[in-house]
Amino acid sequence: MELFDLFNYALGIRALIASILVGMMCGVLGCFIVLRNMSLMGDALAHAVLPGVVLGFVVAGSAVALGIFAGATIAGLLAAIMITWLQHNAKTKNDAAIGIVFTAMFSLGVIGISKVSRKGAHLDLDHFLFGNVLGLSNADLYLTAGITLYVLLSVVLFYRYLFATTFQPVIAETMGIPVKVIHYYLMLLLSFAVVASLQAVGVILVVAMLITPASTALLLSNRLNWVIVISGIMGVLASVIGLVVADVYNAPPGPAMVVVATLMYLLAVFFAPKKGLLFKFLYKRKTRNRIQFEDTLKQTLKLHERSSLSLPNLQERLGFNSRILKYNLSLLTKKGLVNTKNNIISITEKGITQATRLVRAHRLWETYLVEEMSMDAGQIHEEAEKYEHVLTDDILDELEAKLGYPKLDPHGAPIPQNEYQPEKPLSMLPLNATAEIAQQQLNEHLITRLWQLGLGPEEVFIITEIEDNYIEIKMGRELVKVPRTLANKVNVVKLGEQVAMG
Repeated sequence: MELFDLFNYALGIRALIASILVGMMCGVLGCFIVLRNMSLMGDALAHAVLPGVVLGFVVAGSAVALGIFAGATIAGLLAAIMITWLQHNAKTKNDAAIGIVFTAMFSLGVIGISKVSRKGAHLDLDHFLFGNVLGLSNADLYLTAGITLYVLLSVVLFYRYLFATTFQPVIAETMGIPVKVIHYYLMLLLSFAVVASLQAVGVILVVAMLITPASTALLLSNRLNWVIVISGIMGVLASVIGLVVADVYNAPPGPAMVVVATLMYLLAVFFAPKKGLLFKFLYKRKTRNRIQFEDTLKQTLKLHERSSLSLPNLQERLGFNSRILKYNLSLLTKKGLVNTKNNIISITEKGITQATRLVRAHRLWETYLVEEMSMDAGQIHEEAEKYEHVLTDDILDELEAKLGYPKLDPHGAPIPQNEYQPEKPLSMLPLNATAEIAQQQLNEHLITRLWQLGLGPEEVFIITEIEDNYIEIKMGRELVKVPRTLANKVNVVKLGEQVAMG
């Protein structure tokens, strides 16, 4: 049979349409199953519908497709109720309750198929286990289309409820959302999806079509609406490509669809943006190179301050091999941070500024670890070495304000100060001076620190005491001690003068 020749026949067209419908439905619904950590539940319902299939086949008469659908749906809901009941009322772990129920019901289904087959009825167990998409009738296709439409409409209409109960079930319950009702409705949709997928991929492989496209989509996006769309597309592609592969290589369509879905997942594992292994490898390498670059700059400054800046001393201090060191020095030179003329290394003013920021980040973080985290001063250097490369200027300003603008780190080394100096600092006021807090301050973190002390903009106060470590001010009847390091940064206005703009 030539490529795509299958689709010249009615059975091929039905198989293609069914594959598209099943792939889309399983992909969309699978997102919520995976995000709710219910993958095993999906597997359980897929197996537990088998006795319902048998019962529906026996009692349906001529309406076999409708009978199988009704029986499988009832069996799936019964299994979900039994599992939930065992989880909440019996001293049985969640995964154990799922295993007990689905294995028991699956076994009953196998026994039922065996009994029916002995009586001459044609009910092929393999078709329900592994699917037979090429054997779909028009009635099966209409039923699959109806179920798919119902599932997709349910997801669209109840998207907000599904979103809330998936990520924040406790908050959803306080908002009046019936969490248990949504859970059981999701189980109903899952039962529908399993039934619709029986003929295409079978009860054993349907769980793969529920989980694999959704897992692939979660590697490609963090937004649920996009995850749902991508998962639906992945499900369709896996189903269609799997059907074509099965036609070309004369393989079972159901397993071929699952293999294609798995290959697509593996591609995402390696090449997905941000979450793929290749991206992580490149990001780690880029981060490592940036850290080596910044370490080279920082150690250049330290050796410059000691008047011992040279290539051998720099290499000894960093521990890099000569190739890495020369590469980083060439980058620093291109950026105008160091000069390397005639094999003599010197740091520029621009380099001193950037290196000083790294030193400030390192020493502020060490101070934070000791004062706020109660860590020993001898254990903090390695921790600070890591975090100095990721602390933003905004975080550093917040740290500095929280710590009260310290001047020395736990080892007694000076912490580089922010260049900003207020026009009239609080620390420069004489005893008994009357002033108010200026509107404009260094940043919002300093304003927050003042609020914590009860000092807001335009608060009038009097200097009542001046000590080496603090300045005491009086506002009305309240006395507040302001650390001198903080007072050095606070901009004030003497009464009767214009507001300082800092």
